[in-house]
Amino acid sequence: MNVSNDKKGSYDKANADDVVSAVDDLLARAVKSGASDIHFEPTESELVVKFRLDGVLGAVERLPMTVASNVIARLKVLGGLLTYRNDIPQEGRIEIAKGVQDGVIDQRLAVFPTIHGQRAVVRLFYQHKELTELEQLGFSEEVYPELKKIAAQTQGLLLLTGPAGSGKSTTLAALLRHILENSPGKSIVTLEDPVEIRLEGVTQVQITPHGEMTFPTALRSLLRQDPQVLMIGEIRDAETAKIAIEAALTGHLLMSTMHSGTPAGAFLRLLEMGIEPYQVTSSVTAVLNQRLVRRLCKKCGKKGKRAGTFEAVGCESCLNTGYRGRSLIAEMVKMDSALRKAVLAKSDADQLEDVLRERGHTNMFDDGMRLVNEGITTKDELNKVCGIAADEA
Repeated sequence: MNVSNDKKGSYDKANADDVVSAVDDLLARAVKSGASDIHFEPTESELVVKFRLDGVLGAVERLPMTVASNVIARLKVLGGLLTYRNDIPQEGRIEIAKGVQDGVIDQRLAVFPTIHGQRAVVRLFYQHKELTELEQLGFSEEVYPELKKIAAQTQGLLLLTGPAGSGKSTTLAALLRHILENSPGKSIVTLEDPVEIRLEGVTQVQITPHGEMTFPTALRSLLRQDPQVLMIGEIRDAETAKIAIEAALTGHLLMSTMHSGTPAGAFLRLLEMGIEPYQVTSSVTAVLNQRLVRRLCKKCGKKGKRAGTFEAVGCESCLNTGYRGRSLIAEMVKMDSALRKAVLAKSDADQLEDVLRERGHTNMFDDGMRLVNEGITTKDELNKVCGIAADEA
């Protein structure tokens, strides 16, 4: 993918002023293009700068190694990191430049040592005003009503699964806003690492890495703060999972994320963490698995040779990718009697998938096909996101 003109040697002076302007320019270009991440990857001969645009990485700049260390040093200064420590991972936050980075609400910097020098990644968080309400996110007519029903409940656990950058935080924020609007006065508390989206009317707590207030510690204490709705950024370990399950069983509505590729995998993950099957079936209301697919560029997308198909072409407007923006695809699995029996029997992933298939479950690919049929995305893009080889589709 060619995100923009892949340059080499545009910034080849080693003086400080040039490095400062180079970094500022790259940050501004990333925001202008809507990139979610900026990668500074050192190689043996150069520093390759890549933008992640609509979920896909592409090189935008190639800087000579003579300025590589200075570029990383400049990023570390902006992020408040130790410039003299090049042998340890470091994380920080870059101040937002007003007027240049409008729409950006946070910039996170992570630096990591490699054999060719330090690798840095800047993650950009945007304020998407068009994605604040639940109905704006693009859930299917099958999933959207079920999410509203879950948001109205007084207890239970909703798990969101999917890779990083699949819109889970946006969905959780929209769900919490929905609860606030429809049940004003409810006590809502979140535990996040980091806080990505600020929510008016919600008590948000940021868990700092390597600090004394861990997710389990904070969660135990918060349960004595009389919360009605709790959102945990991620269930990462057995201890957090156990407390979350207990909270969901004792009159709290919990929402959280978990790294799992499928809803069936989420149930198995809980069992592997030592949660008893009867606790899983009694506490988990549903698992929502979601992804983002790139949308065809409205200016250059065209109908394919076969009827009902569309092709990504590429133009200046979409930076020659053929796509601009992304849309949501999702699948939801609610706990029912058949699934409950399978979990209690500690069935494996294939057996759980068979149970879902027998009840006519609409999976991720099926949901994505509605966007393909509407000309919003392409079959190739859907295959890539769902991990399906072209010859299998």
